[in-house]
Amino acid sequence: MDKMTLDVKSREKGVEAKKLLSSGSIPIEFYGKGVKNMSLQVDYQAFRKLFRVSGSNTVISLNIDDGKSKVDTIVHEVSYHPVTDEIVHVDFVKVKMDEYIYTKIPIVLSGIAPAVKELGGTLTHNLDELEVKCLPGDLIHNLEVDITPIVDFNVFIRVKDLNVPDTLEVLDNPEDIVVTVVPPRVEAEPEVAEEGEEIAEGEAKEGETEEGKAESKEGGAES
Repeated sequence: MDKMTLDVKSREKGVEAKKLLSSGSIPIEFYGKGVKNMSLQVDYQAFRKLFRVSGSNTVISLNIDDGKSKVDTIVHEVSYHPVTDEIVHVDFVKVKMDEYIYTKIPIVLSGIAPAVKELGGTLTHNLDELEVKCLPGDLIHNLEVDITPIVDFNVFIRVKDLNVPDTLEVLDNPEDIVVTVVPPRVEAEPEVAEEGEEIAEGEAKEGETEEGKAESKEGGAES
């Protein structure tokens, strides 16, 4: 996968995150094995547009201070405001193109399952991400999974069924279910007694009532 480039700047010490955000910039932290942590900042719109395409599985070359230094990274974490859902902080971690990394690839479903369309079942997406080991240059944005083979409720798409590039080593259990379709719920109909049973039941209750009355009268007479 081709690298993407993002222009960033060193962040001045003592500048609060709120001030950066209000000026249209996002605070960044860059760190990694064998490198010194760096506090940086990036234009909000520039990062947002790039991240829409790159996601967390693309190598991004940080162009620091107009080319004074460049580092290969991937997005480690993006923090959002709990109310506005705007990006408030980003962590980048350094990668080396010749060293393996461990990451998760999003699973994207495509197509329409006949078991849903024709049989009225409910699609169940059990595994949203695939854990893999690979070189940074072999990362992919996502893994597309065709669900049209799910023709009935006995078909399961498992990890071992996925069409994964040879450059990725899958770490999940091959037998784990990625997606399936479950049958629609059938509500049990209330049992309706037969007419004869209802009459017999009514007569039995009436008989019990008459018997109770008779016993009550006898008791009164004895006293």
